[in-house]
Amino acid sequence: MKTGALAIRRASPDDAGAVADVHDSAWRTAYRGILPGTELERMIARRGPNWWERAIRRRVPVMLLEHGREVAGYVTYGQSRARALPFRGEIYEIYLRPEYQGLGFGRALFASAKQELAAQGRRSVVVWALADNEPAVRFYTSLGGRAVGRSMDRIGESILPKLAFGWAPARG
Repeated sequence: MKTGALAIRRASPDDAGAVADVHDSAWRTAYRGILPGTELERMIARRGPNWWERAIRRRVPVMLLEHGREVAGYVTYGQSRARALPFRGEIYEIYLRPEYQGLGFGRALFASAKQELAAQGRRSVVVWALADNEPAVRFYTSLGGRAVGRSMDRIGESILPKLAFGWAPARG
């Protein structure tokens, strides 16, 4: 997809540093005050350029959103890991640099990932968000996601509630 200076494409191993940078800045914005500080720093450090390069080389689906020559965001997706829920596809992560949030770029990334999943025969999609991440909850709700499940995540010593949002295939 190209729209002026906006492009969405598959990531290559050469993009690992840029993806790590997006991950770092997006996580600091999204999870500061939700995750314990030491755990947040540990989780960010674990996802550096080497981690992303290995993931991309292992063919983990990672799509990038570029604005001009800068990687502004990324999305990862694949088969649903939530066996108890009736959804075939899952968007694992979708993150934008803070300065690109609220401009419709997240919607573009989300739509591209859903389109890729549908091309794989995964027309129903689920995504998880920490319940305390109010911007993410609003984002998924605004995209038409409906709450379809709840769970808990242990992060360090904290137990945090998370919500699943689902999208069924469009009825023709």
